[in-house]
Order: sequence, then C-alpha cells, then structure tokens
Amino acid sequence: MPDRNASTTVLERIRSRLADALAPSRLDIADESAAHAGHPGARTGGGHYRVYLVSERFVGLTRVARHRLVYHALQDLMQRDVHALALSLVTPAEAGGNHSESTTGIQGQ
Repeated sequence: MPDRNASTTVLERIRSRLADALAPSRLDIADESAAHAGHPGARTGGGHYRVYLVSERFVGLTRVARHRLVYHALQDLMQRDVHALALSLVTPAEAGGNHSESTTGIQGQ
C-alpha cells in the first residue's frame, strides 16, 4: 500500500493536471486506495481514485470523449501512480439539473 505522503502527492498532481486541462467549475477527488489494500493494483503502488468534475469543456461531447480528455491529461500517471479511476464527468447544465452521468469504474494499465 502506498504511504500517505506519496498518495497525497499523486492526488495533488491529478488535481493540478485536471484543473489545467479542463478548467473545472467543480473538481472533487477522493483517494479510495485504503479500501483496496491487498488488491493486485494496490500492491504495485497504483492508487484508486474517484473524480467528480464539472466543466464547460464537456458540452457536446460523448461520455467516451469526456473520458478521453481526462485520460489524456493524466496519461503518464495512469502508467504507474493510478491503478483505477472512477469518473463522473458532467457539464454545468447537467450538474445543476436532474441529468447526471453515473459514476463508472475504469481500470488503469
């Protein structure tokens, strides 16, 4: 299991990269790594994170295209620091209304 300081650093890098790439109006990131202790990905140091992100950049994009933007921003982190990423990616209109993309778990490499 990664130590708390290493996990915080990864969380900060995730936050910084997503903020730079997507200019979110809301960005919540939860480190769920502790809940996956003993999981094969956790043993190699990759963390488990849940992201809720609201951005104008998602307007007109499919769910897959939204995920691609996130993965592009986190590309090198997905190789070793992030094992699993659960994403909920919505536009401001979706965040404020009844429609919201469900959270889905996506496995890293």
